[in-house]
Amino acid sequence: MPRIAVLPSAVADQIAAGEVVERPASVVKELVENAIDAGARTVDITVEDGGRALIRIADDGCGMDPSDVVLALSRHATSKITTAEQLVGVRSFGFRGEALPAIASVSELHIETAPEDGAGTLVRVAGGQLLDTRDAARRRGTTVSVHRLFYNTPARQKFLRGARSEWRAILDTMQSIATLRRDVHFVVRHDGKVALDLPVADTLRARLSALWGARELERFVDVDDVQGPVHVSGLAERPADVGTATRRVLLIVNGRLIRDHGLVRAAEAAYKSTLPSGVRPSLVLQVHVPGGDVDVNVHPAKAEVRFRDRWPVERAIEEAVRRALGLFDASAGVGGWRTWAPPATVPAWRQDQHAIEPSALRIAKAHEGLFATRDELAAAPAFDTPPWEQMDAPSVGDGAPAPAPPAVPDPGEAAEPITVPPLMQLRRTYLMFEHDEGVVLIDQHSAHERVLYEQFLGVLERGEAPSQRLLFPMTLHVGPDEADAFEASRDLFTRLGFEIDHFGGNSLLVNAVPMPHPRFDAERCLRDTLAAMTGDRQASSHARHERLAATFACKAAIKAGDSMSPGEMRALYIALAETRLPAHDVHGRSTIVRLTWDELDRRFGRK
Repeated sequence: MPRIAVLPSAVADQIAAGEVVERPASVVKELVENAIDAGARTVDITVEDGGRALIRIADDGCGMDPSDVVLALSRHATSKITTAEQLVGVRSFGFRGEALPAIASVSELHIETAPEDGAGTLVRVAGGQLLDTRDAARRRGTTVSVHRLFYNTPARQKFLRGARSEWRAILDTMQSIATLRRDVHFVVRHDGKVALDLPVADTLRARLSALWGARELERFVDVDDVQGPVHVSGLAERPADVGTATRRVLLIVNGRLIRDHGLVRAAEAAYKSTLPSGVRPSLVLQVHVPGGDVDVNVHPAKAEVRFRDRWPVERAIEEAVRRALGLFDASAGVGGWRTWAPPATVPAWRQDQHAIEPSALRIAKAHEGLFATRDELAAAPAFDTPPWEQMDAPSVGDGAPAPAPPAVPDPGEAAEPITVPPLMQLRRTYLMFEHDEGVVLIDQHSAHERVLYEQFLGVLERGEAPSQRLLFPMTLHVGPDEADAFEASRDLFTRLGFEIDHFGGNSLLVNAVPMPHPRFDAERCLRDTLAAMTGDRQASSHARHERLAATFACKAAIKAGDSMSPGEMRALYIALAETRLPAHDVHGRSTIVRLTWDELDRRFGRK
C-alpha cells in the first residue's frame, strides 16, 4: 500500500498559509506591503476585534482589471518578477505571489478593485474557494477585506491571543511600516476610532516624532556614515538614556524591514565600554548595500535576508554608531538640550560634528600636570595669561603614548586651531565651562578614565609601551588569587610597560613601570588592578585585554577630590576630545552632562 500521497490543494494552501500568516498582524503587513507595491500614496487600515473579526486595507494604488484580480488569488501569481535573475536586487516588498492566496485560504476574503475611477470588480472568496465575481463602481485603487480569520482552521484560531494583544501587534507592525515608508499617508482605525493618522513626513526623525512623541526622540542622536559601498543612517539612543524607556529596535536593509541579530549585535558593539552590563540600547537603523550583495529570498515572510559578505556590513554599522556616539550630542543633557545644527559656513565635511567632536580638534600643548613630561614642565614658560587663552603649536605633551589624531577627511584643508573654553573646577571633582546652549560639566575622573582606557587599549593592541625603570625594584606580596590573575595576563602587563618577575611564592618583583602621567601611583594602581581582576574567568583573550585596559584606566586615573591646575584642566579637555567615545567612561557613567539655559532660567523663576 502506498505510504506517500500528494496533499489536497486545500490542505497545501493552509500549510503554506501557516508560513506567511501567523496572526492578524501578519495579514496587515502583507496587505499593506501589497498596497505600497501597487504605488499607493494613501493607505487606510480598518481593524475590528484586534483583526479577528475584520481587517480592511484600502489604497489608491494602480488597481487591477477583472482578469488580474482572479489570477492574483492563484499561488505564485505575481507582477513583480518574471525570471529568477530578477530576484537579485528586487526592490518590491512582495514577489512570491503567496500572501493573497494564503490569506484567502484561511478567511472570508473580499477584493474590490479598479484600475481607473468608475468601473471596477468585486471578488468574494471563502476558504480558498472563489464564490463570486461581479462588477462594482469605485475609485482607482484596491480594497481588501479579510473577515473571520482562521474560521476554517480551529486549531490555528484557538492560538490567537486576546483582541487587545492582537491589536498591539498590528499597531507595532504599522508603526514599523510607517517608519520605513515616510512617503505614504497612513490612517489606522480600530473599532471605529482613529488610532494613527500619519501624513507624509520628510525625515526619519519627523516620522518617529509623530509616532513616539518629540520628547521621546530627545533620547536619540543621528547616525549617518558611509563605509565603502555601505551607507548606514538612522538614530541611536544616547548611552545616558539607555534603560530609561521601552527598548525599540528597527532594522531596515535596502528599504525592507528585517530581523537580524548579527547586525543588531554589531550596532550594540559600538556601545562597548559606555553601558553597564546587561543594558541594551534602542536603535533605528537604515542600511543600504548594493542590490547584488544581498539575497531577500530566504524567508517566506521576507523577514530575513542573506548577505554575500556580512563582515563589511557589520563593521560599517558598528563604526557608524560609534561615530555618532563620539559626538558632543551623545553626552547626557538636562532640560531638553537641542540637537546641534551646524552653521552654514562650516565646511561640508564637518557639518555633522560638534564643538568637541574628536576629528574637529587639534592637540594643543599643555605645559603642566597630567600629560606633560618633566622636561616640558621644566622648560615651560610662566603664563602671563590664563593657559586656555594661550595657543601654542599643536603637539602632545604626554609621558605615555597618546592615540593618533583621526585623519582629517579633506587633507587639502588646513586644520583650525582649538580654542579651549575657560574651565573651572568645582568641588575638585567637576570641570565646568559655558556653551552656547548652556553649562557643560565634565567629571574629571570619568574623563581621565576614558582617555587612559583608549590609550591603554591602543598600547595593548599595537605593542609595548615605554616604561621607567625603578632605581630600587619594588617587591609586592600578593595573595594566591592576585598571583593567578597576574599570571593569566602577564603578557598584557608587559605590553602596558610593566617589567615584573616572580620573586618566590606569591611575591612579585617590579623592575619597571609605565608613567601615563606624573601623578601615577604605580604600586597602588597595580595592587588595585590585580585585586579587581581576581576571579576573572574571561575565556577570550580579546575580552581579557579590554577588561585589563578598563580596570587599569580606572585605577590609574585621577580621582574626585584631586585639585587640578588650569593647564591640567585644559590638557584633560583636549585629551578627552581626542577619544572616540568622550561622553561616557568605561563603566557606562556619563562623563559629560549638559544643563540648558532654559532649565537654569526655569529653576530661578525667570520662565
